Amino acid sequence: MRVAIVGAGAVGRSIAGELLNNGHTVMLIEKDGRKVRTRAVPGAEWVQADACEVSSLEEAQLATCDVVVAATGDDKANLVVSLLAKTEFAVNRVVARVKDPRNEWLYTEAWGVDVAVSTPRVLAALVEEAVTVGDVVRLMSFRKGAANLVEITLAEDTPWAGRPLRDVPLPRETVLTALLRGDRVITPSPDEPLEVGDELLFVTHADVEEQLQQVLSPAGVL
Repeated sequence: MRVAIVGAGAVGRSIAGELLNNGHTVMLIEKDGRKVRTRAVPGAEWVQADACEVSSLEEAQLATCDVVVAATGDDKANLVVSLLAKTEFAVNRVVARVKDPRNEWLYTEAWGVDVAVSTPRVLAALVEEAVTVGDVVRLMSFRKGAANLVEITLAEDTPWAGRPLRDVPLPRETVLTALLRGDRVITPSPDEPLEVGDELLFVTHADVEEQLQQVLSPAGVL
């Protein structure tokens, strides 16, 4: 993919480095000349410009990008960049960094945002995922929270142990995407038997998260 990252601070440079290592083409757009450090991310294309101006984005040929990441430390700038990327340049995927969690409610499709990433929320989810067993933990939201990536770990007393995945009556609009067992990442198949400690990753609708937890609880076994 060709990815444009707006904001070349520590966050933007780190994202750029990861994407480059994964074989993608990266363009870093930074307004502050003091942050233009080409040696820090040598494989990236660097553009010094104000990404909140349409003319700057036109010169950078933003329309050629598959993804735009608004990663500045300013929520106002990230929202403006997201809106311009989506409405003026028809970028397929816009990911935006939420600097202040109090502003997270603004990061919606109305502002051109496909995925909003709030560091405090992500860290909290990772903590919950590490210590919580038997409860649904929301890891990431998509489409204004309508769809979520959630995780649930099967407890030691789960009655689902030994039963195949086909027996699990998943709620509507719920898809099991992966099963984590020890060091293994298992592609779900109907015949795969569940084990104690399995971590199940689902993409599900927000309205049925509680129902999903009930299904995987002891009371949910038929």
